[in-house]
Amino acid sequence: MTDQSPETTQLFLTAAMPCPYLPGHMERKLFTHLSGRRASALHHVLSDNGFRRSQNLIYRPACEGCNACQSVRIVAGEFAASGRFRRVLRANADISITVRPTTATVEQYELFKRYLDSRHAGGGMTQMSYQDYEYMVEDTPVQSVLVEYRLRDHPEQTLVAVALTDVMPDGLSMVYSFYDPDLAHRSLGTFLILDHIAQVRSARLNYVYLGYWVKDSPKMAYKAQYRPLEVQRGHAGWCRVED
Repeated sequence: MTDQSPETTQLFLTAAMPCPYLPGHMERKLFTHLSGRRASALHHVLSDNGFRRSQNLIYRPACEGCNACQSVRIVAGEFAASGRFRRVLRANADISITVRPTTATVEQYELFKRYLDSRHAGGGMTQMSYQDYEYMVEDTPVQSVLVEYRLRDHPEQTLVAVALTDVMPDGLSMVYSFYDPDLAHRSLGTFLILDHIAQVRSARLNYVYLGYWVKDSPKMAYKAQYRPLEVQRGHAGWCRVED
C-alpha cells in the first residue's frame, strides 16, 4: 500500500453490527489502514479527530442516529489525585514498572488469557490464540511500547499487569491493558491509568488518551472519574466534560 497523507486517505465503512455497549443499538465504523512513512502523522491527525488504533487499522464509530461513543483524554498536567486514587497508589507502591518494545511473550499471553476468561467470558477475544496476541501487540505501524508491571518484592517478580500504549506527540494513548484478575483489591486498572498520567507529566506532555467513553454504559462509566477530562466533539474539537 502506498503512503497516505490526511488529504489522500481513503475511509471505509463497515456493515452494521450489534452494539457492544448499548443493547438494541447497531454500530458501524469508519476505518482506514495505517502504513508507510506517514503512518505516525496520519495516526496523530486522526486520533485528534476521535479515531482509535487497532493493530494497523484506525477507526471511529459512525452509527446512524447515535453519537454515544466519544473519544476522551485526561488533561494530565491538571489532574489532581483524589483520596481514593492516592490509596490505590499506596496499595501498589511495591510494583515495579518497565517499558519494553512491543514483543509478545508467553508470560504476557497467559496473563492476558486469565484476564479475558475472568473479566470478559464469552467475548470474542477469549478465542484469541498466542499468534493472535502477537499480531495485536506487534502489528503496529506507529511508535508503541509495552509497559509491564511486576511485584518487585516477590521472589519471581510476578507479572501482574501489562499496557499496550501508543506514544503520541502530545501524550500517551492506552490501546489495551490487562491485569491479574485475582488481585482485585489492588485496583490495577486504576493504577495503570494513574501511572500513565505520571509518565505523561514526567515527559512534560499533555494527555492520556483513554479511547471511547459511553456515558450510559456501565462498563465505560469509570472514565468519567479522571478529571479534567476532554471529549472530542467533531467540529467543536476537544471540550471539557462538565460535572
